[in-house]
Amino acid sequence: MADTIDRFMEEIEPHLIEQRRNRHKYPEIGFAEYVTTHELSEQLAGKGFELFYGTDFLASDERMGVPDEQFLKQQEQRALDQGVPQEFLERMKGGHTGLAAVLDTGKKGPNFAYRFDIDALPIEEDDASAHVPAKRDFRSDVPGMMHACGHDGHAAVGLGLAEYLSKKKDSLRGKFTILFQPAEEGGRGAKAVVEKGWLDDADYFLSGHVGIHDLPSGTVAAATSKFLASSKINAKFNGKSAHSGLEPNAGRNALLAAASATLHLHSISRHKDGATRVNVGTLYAGSGRNIIADRALMEIETRGETNELDEYMQENALRILKASAAMFDVELEIEHMGKAISAHADLEFADIVERSCAASKHLNIVPHLPIGASEDVTYMMERVRERGGKATFMIFTSPLPAGHHHPRFDYEERALSAGVETLIRTTDYLLKEDETREKLAD
Repeated sequence: MADTIDRFMEEIEPHLIEQRRNRHKYPEIGFAEYVTTHELSEQLAGKGFELFYGTDFLASDERMGVPDEQFLKQQEQRALDQGVPQEFLERMKGGHTGLAAVLDTGKKGPNFAYRFDIDALPIEEDDASAHVPAKRDFRSDVPGMMHACGHDGHAAVGLGLAEYLSKKKDSLRGKFTILFQPAEEGGRGAKAVVEKGWLDDADYFLSGHVGIHDLPSGTVAAATSKFLASSKINAKFNGKSAHSGLEPNAGRNALLAAASATLHLHSISRHKDGATRVNVGTLYAGSGRNIIADRALMEIETRGETNELDEYMQENALRILKASAAMFDVELEIEHMGKAISAHADLEFADIVERSCAASKHLNIVPHLPIGASEDVTYMMERVRERGGKATFMIFTSPLPAGHHHPRFDYEERALSAGVETLIRTTDYLLKEDETREKLAD
């Protein structure tokens, strides 16, 4: 089996790189991954998978932070212009992107589920010659959008895993579900997948992330700790405009309310029980220099090492927002845009992954590494554990020329092979363990 995997990895590596670069050139942000979803379905066609997308994949009402209708219509037209068939697009309309690929062998065995996120970020990618995607001509073709967190690679890893399962399907047992999730950024998409029931019967759940730690490619953390719970909110301040010279007293200044809130939010006391964060990411306000600003919009996030710590930050943030609105006599609207919960991987997976990959010539397995950030994959992990399954989230490390969410973010593409190989070897190991248990039971 080891020789078979080694040969497969040699064959698949060019395809992984090609798919990563294709995704990188055409990034799409959360719930607008129309072209990405269609192209993934094209790659999976004819490989023995049953594909589910649109409302067959997502629980529509459980999505968070869905873009406005005008933006989605623009992106849908763009997808049509890029060659997505009308009938395929109809199933995704209104931001129902992503898909599930299910390979059911019909033979008794464990149910595996894997998750790969596919969305990009609203970042203008750097065009400096030292930036590898620019140098090698796979920089983003979409103005203002970029794969600056590695999700282009995650999609490629998912396709590599699918290729292996397809080639081995006649000798496999059980069921294999590959989830290509939209809208991870901002914690907006996973819950809609979970509530559709995709994780309800999973015995094993495996996922992972490229990068995170600036370590040599081929290093893989078998499990991850320190997921931060996070809440994303929009705060809208509605005041009254007035002539700033003629009658400033007649206005109610939404800009000042938002500015006051911005300063005070960042003064929330940190908590003794663990890490806490708050960030005002954007602030848009006013309409002209001689007009009292009648509106302001703030995009805010809080984070905490536990759900309780994030709730502490949320409570204080809302208190400050309400007080700031009252101070300047403006109205406040709060809109919840996304959420991720805290979780930890099953640490026993560390030993499983180490044993699984012992024969590898290319992998260096470490028991676990902290992520120190938020990931809505935690909804999936918790659902699997609630139902009696086991779940892990791995890290496929790489040297990083710039940090995540940076215009020059990039990673070594060898990390993609490390991800695919680890998932394959771990899956094979767990299948053999299950088969041994079945024989002993007989």
